[in-house]
Amino acid sequence: MSEPKSNVSPEAQNIAARVEAFVRNVVAPFEKDPRCDSHGPSDELASELRDLARGEGLLTPHIRDDGSHFSHTDTALILRKSGVSPLGPIACHVMAPDEGNMYLLGKVGSDAIKERFLAPLVEGKGRSAFFMTEPAEDGGAGSDPSLMQTTCRRDGNHWVINGRKAFITGADGARVGIIMAKSTEPDSEGGACLFLVDLPDPAIQTERVLETIDSSMPGGHAVITIDNLRVPADQMLGDVGEGFKYAQIRLAPARLTHCMRWLGMADRAQEIAADYACRRMAFGKQLIDHEGVGFMLAQNKIDLKACELMIDWCAGVLDTGDLGTTESSMAKTFVSEALFQIADRCVQTMGGTGVTGDTIVEQLFREVRAFRIYDGPTEVHKWSLAKKIKREWREAQAAE
Repeated sequence: MSEPKSNVSPEAQNIAARVEAFVRNVVAPFEKDPRCDSHGPSDELASELRDLARGEGLLTPHIRDDGSHFSHTDTALILRKSGVSPLGPIACHVMAPDEGNMYLLGKVGSDAIKERFLAPLVEGKGRSAFFMTEPAEDGGAGSDPSLMQTTCRRDGNHWVINGRKAFITGADGARVGIIMAKSTEPDSEGGACLFLVDLPDPAIQTERVLETIDSSMPGGHAVITIDNLRVPADQMLGDVGEGFKYAQIRLAPARLTHCMRWLGMADRAQEIAADYACRRMAFGKQLIDHEGVGFMLAQNKIDLKACELMIDWCAGVLDTGDLGTTESSMAKTFVSEALFQIADRCVQTMGGTGVTGDTIVEQLFREVRAFRIYDGPTEVHKWSLAKKIKREWREAQAAE
């Protein structure tokens, strides 16, 4: 199939090819490693994989040696190729939440914060966690961050944080935490603040690591209690009350990088399902020659291309310097829903084999089902887009 000229730089294309070869040939054999369980690969395995990537010069391959990032368009291809195995993003150190956290600290962190917290992350010396979501039973923040219950107050040259957090990816075993809390100071109007903390800390306790449908992220997803955590004032990220604004800097690109990684995994699932359908004989002919099967794989091919184009479009918007909030909502909604349908068709094509752990197809189905909720459920993004449509309509009416 002919392809139009790519907007991806030759440098990024070369790195992406190296990443894909590394992930397929070196990383993928670890998919059956017993150190992978329901809470994700162990830190021991993650460290071993990062060492392998480091040896190939492919650790954080979307960040150049001078610390500069490739464009979002370039990054889309690099991260897509890392996702060919569920362990690929971990090996290359481009997995959530680390990738998004590194991006945020690189954008708004002070020199001191970059040296102390960002540099070790980029070097792959530990993991990080982003503490924002809170337990529903507490009435806390989820898709609506204005419900933030975790508080912070000044105490001399420190801030004291109290609250509970939920679904905190990678908190168990992380070395760096970014904590969002609502200021109780009179002059802050209850604005959110972001703080950098070293982990573990005795004031931050894991209540439990949840059993969830997905299993690709080290440390799983935890419920956390924060009890009188004291954080030096110079470890606040940016200014008091600006936490939501800084979070938006992180969230739009992070939504898109999720799409990039899972698209790579869907590419491989399609390969596996197509190979199965071409090898399997049923009712006198190859399975793919039955329209009910062949058409599912054909639709997958169409949807994979549509996902690629949606990701590249949104990446292009981000590359202009725009926050891309609307575009990332559209991309995240479309891609997560499309990838779920792709995964479902791959499972269906492979029948009984598709629901086993013999291939990554079953895992993709679980992972993208969770992705339809993580980083904002589909319905929340559509609600936000509907509000924008109404606002634009009102503005158009007022202009007449």
